[in-house]
Amino acid sequence: MVLTSKVGALPEKANLINGEWRKSDQRNETKSPITGEVIGYYYEPSETDVEEAIQAAQNAFVQTEWRHNRHMRAKALNDLADQLEKRHEEIIKLLSKENGKVIGEAGFEFSLTPPKLRYYAALALTDTGQSAQIQQNFHSTLISEPIGVAGVIVPWNSPVILSVRSFAPALAAGCTCVIKMPAQTALVNGLLAEIIADTPSLPAGVLNIITESGDIVSKKLIEAKEVGVISYTGSTQVGRKIMEGCSKRLKRMSLELGGKTPMIVFNDADLDAVIPTLVAGITTFTGQFCMTGSRILVQSGIAEDVRKRLTEALLTVKVGPGNDPNSQMGPLIDAANAVRVDQKVEEMIAGGAEVIVRGGRGKTEMSVVSESDAYYRPTLLATQNLNSPLIQEEIFGPVASFEIFETDEEAIERANATDYGLSASIWTSNRDRSLRMPNKIDAGTVWINAWAIVFDQFEEGGFKQSGIGRLNGLTALAEFQEYKHVVQATN
Repeated sequence: MVLTSKVGALPEKANLINGEWRKSDQRNETKSPITGEVIGYYYEPSETDVEEAIQAAQNAFVQTEWRHNRHMRAKALNDLADQLEKRHEEIIKLLSKENGKVIGEAGFEFSLTPPKLRYYAALALTDTGQSAQIQQNFHSTLISEPIGVAGVIVPWNSPVILSVRSFAPALAAGCTCVIKMPAQTALVNGLLAEIIADTPSLPAGVLNIITESGDIVSKKLIEAKEVGVISYTGSTQVGRKIMEGCSKRLKRMSLELGGKTPMIVFNDADLDAVIPTLVAGITTFTGQFCMTGSRILVQSGIAEDVRKRLTEALLTVKVGPGNDPNSQMGPLIDAANAVRVDQKVEEMIAGGAEVIVRGGRGKTEMSVVSESDAYYRPTLLATQNLNSPLIQEEIFGPVASFEIFETDEEAIERANATDYGLSASIWTSNRDRSLRMPNKIDAGTVWINAWAIVFDQFEEGGFKQSGIGRLNGLTALAEFQEYKHVVQATN
C-alpha cells in the first residue's frame, strides 16, 4: 500500500487565457479520492474570465494566420505532442493521484494522447477540397473552412485524452478553442495548461484552458455568438441540455454521451480470453468509462460456468491506491460518488435484482477505510428484466448486470433494449456469426472477440442517445468545418 503525505506548500493552478495565467477571487480546494485530503488549489473563473477567453480565441482566429496556415497548425500539434512526452511521468503520476486511476490505467490514457496529436497534425496538411467543371461555362470548387471558435467541454474520467480528442481535430481544422475542464482534476488540467503555454508554436489565444466546478463556462460557450461549435463528452442528461441551449442559435455540436455496453458471450467463446476481459470491462477506470462493459449477456449453455468464473475473478480484484503497484482498481472520483453508486445498487436489489457479487464501500485491501475515501469493490447483479434500472441506466461505477439468452435473436433483442448505443462486444468462434451480428447491433463501435480497442484513424461515437457526431478519424475534422461551394462562370 502506497499513500502520499503532505510535504511543503500545496500546488495551485490558474486558468490559461490568451497565453496568460489568470487568477480570480475564488480559490477552491481539490481533494484526493484516495484519502479525501486537500492536495492543491485552483481558481474558479469569473464571468469576465470566460468572456475574455472567448474573445481571445476569437481574436486569434480572426487576427492571426492560424486558420489559413496549415503548416503552422501541423507544427504546433507536433510540438505539443513532443512537450507532452517530455513530461509523461509527471502527467501519469498526477492522473493517478488526483483522478484515482491505477498507474497502468493512467499510463494507458497518456499513451493515447501524443499519437492523436500527430495524427491530426498530418491531417492538417492533407485535408483537400473538390473541383469539377459541371457545365461548359461553369467551374465548381468545394472548399472547407474552420467554423471559428470551438467550445470544448471535458469530463473528469479521462481529462487528458478526452480534451485532446476534441481539440486536436478542432485545431487541425483551423479553429481556436476555449476548453472547459472539470474541477475534479484541477491539478491535471493545470499541468496540461502549463505544457500548452510551453509550446511556443501555439499562438496566444488559440488554446484557452479554464477549470470550473459549476457551469458558468459551459453556459457562456453555448450562448456566445462568437462560439460556432460545441464539442461535449459526458452524460446523456447534460447532453440534452446542451442540445437545447445550442438550438437557440442553431449552433453546431458534437456530443459523445452515455453508454451501456453489452458484452455478448456465446457458447462457443474462448472463456480463457473472455473472463479477464469481462473483469477489465467492469473495473477499468473503476467503471467510470462510457464504454464500461456494464452488461454481461451469456448464452445459456455456458451461463453457470461464466457466472462461477467471473464471481471468483471479481472477488480477487485488489482495490487500493492508484499509486500502489499491487492495486488492480483504484477509487471512484470522490466519496459522494461512492455513496451514490451504493445507493443505486441497494435500489436495484430492492427492485428484484439477484446478488451474485455484492461489492461496495469499506471492503478494500486498505487497512483503514475512512468515510472520506472513495473505494468501491466491483458488484455483479443478475436480472432478466429488461426494464430494470440495472439494464436501462448508466451507473458510472464498477457495477454490471448478468443476463442469460438462448438464441442469436434474443441476444440482439437484449443488446438493443436500451436507449444507449455507444458500443458492444461479441465473443464467438463462429465466423458467420461474427460477420452477421454487428449489422444487427445498434452501436457506434462493435468489437468481435475484443473490447475497448480504439484507433485514431477510425471514427468513434454513438447511436441513439449515446450521442451525435463523431470524433477520431477523418469525420472528426468535419465536426469543426463549414463547406463552401464556389461557382465561377467562364467564357
